Amino acid sequence: MALLLKEHHVFELLDMPTAIAAVEQALSDQAEGAATNRPRYRVATPTSQLHVMAAGDRRMGVYGLKVYTASRKGARFLVLLYESETGDLLAMMEADRLGQMRTGAASGVATKHMSRSDAATVGVFGTGWQAESQSMAVCAVRAIKAIRVYSRSQERRENFARKMAALLGVEVAPVDTPEEAVVDQSIIITATTSREPVFDGKLVSPGAHINAVGSNFLSKSEIDVETIRRASIIAVDSIEQSKIEAGDLMPAVERGVIQWESVTELGRVVAGHVRGRASDDDITIFKSNGIALEDIAVALEVYNRARERGAGEEVSLWG
Repeated sequence: MALLLKEHHVFELLDMPTAIAAVEQALSDQAEGAATNRPRYRVATPTSQLHVMAAGDRRMGVYGLKVYTASRKGARFLVLLYESETGDLLAMMEADRLGQMRTGAASGVATKHMSRSDAATVGVFGTGWQAESQSMAVCAVRAIKAIRVYSRSQERRENFARKMAALLGVEVAPVDTPEEAVVDQSIIITATTSREPVFDGKLVSPGAHINAVGSNFLSKSEIDVETIRRASIIAVDSIEQSKIEAGDLMPAVERGVIQWESVTELGRVVAGHVRGRASDDDITIFKSNGIALEDIAVALEVYNRARERGAGEEVSLWG
């Protein structure tokens, strides 16, 4: 029988180091040809959207999909996880927290392989739940000493700073200008809903690594063309998906600043096919779109732990 796992189960069973390890291995599988990922597609109505994304991994022996709806009521996420040999349904899993953690984990993997090993300062744009998991992830892979957070709302950035300082045990300070979250920061995170670039690419310090997370629509871009121009390497979680979603990259592609052939997938960096950086002065970028393979890999970890600990509710759908 399949397991039904609710949000509180995911909170209890999943931690960031586990999510990072699962995503790292899945992206390596993708680079080695052992995993398949299908880009997200959307079905729109006048009042809501349906989003569907699927993937499978032969090494893990699973495939599945994440489906979610978005409307004025908010978003509702569900992962269906199947055993690939038999096609048996293993789990139905509420996946809001799972999506937050896997997105952070992907940036954690990118930071591990693309940032300087001595990276210790972070600038964060955004104060929502994605900014939280992004901060958690970089702190899991680097010895972070200080985080500077900027958003347009002073109250939100102050609340974020208090919460994350207590959670991470590092100095987290709100800043009043975007420049303070960019200049001299060794890691920069953008996790906003902005449709326009949130900082001037001329201000990025040599050696910085950027995790651009907030946009997965061609009409939205958090980083400008100058940032792209200055980057020595740009990695994405899926080139196929980026071509239809990476609004951060499309203006640079359209202007001839970069070509898709110069963009690599993060899995190729993880697998050692491409270097994450050639020198300490390189500016590196990970453009995250969020792919189903990451969801499936993390969902499998949650499922295995649930079985070990007797969590969740067993359900039978077919006889």
